[in-house]
Amino acid sequence: MSIQEIDRKVKELRELQAMVEEATAQIEAIKDSIKLKMMDEGTEVLQGNGWKATWHTVTTSRLDGNALKAAHPDLVAQYSKATSATRFTLA
Repeated sequence: MSIQEIDRKVKELRELQAMVEEATAQIEAIKDSIKLKMMDEGTEVLQGNGWKATWHTVTTSRLDGNALKAAHPDLVAQYSKATSATRFTLA
C-alpha cells in the first residue's frame, strides 16, 4: 500500500471516528431525555410499544487494589502477573 493510499485511509478513519463521536453524543442526549422523563415521573421503569427502559442504582463490591497494595505489598507482588497487549494509536 502506498503512502497516498494510507493517507486516504487515515482521512477516512478520522471521518468515521468523528461520525461515531457525533452519534455517541446524540445517543447520550436521547438517554438523558429519557432519564429526565423517568425522574419527572419518579419511576425506575418506563414501558412503551415493544420497549422497556430501566434506570436504577446498582451497588457493586470491588477490590481496592491501592489499599491492598499499601496494607499487603507482599501479597500483591506474590499474586500479580504481567500481561502484554498490542495497541494501535493514530495521532
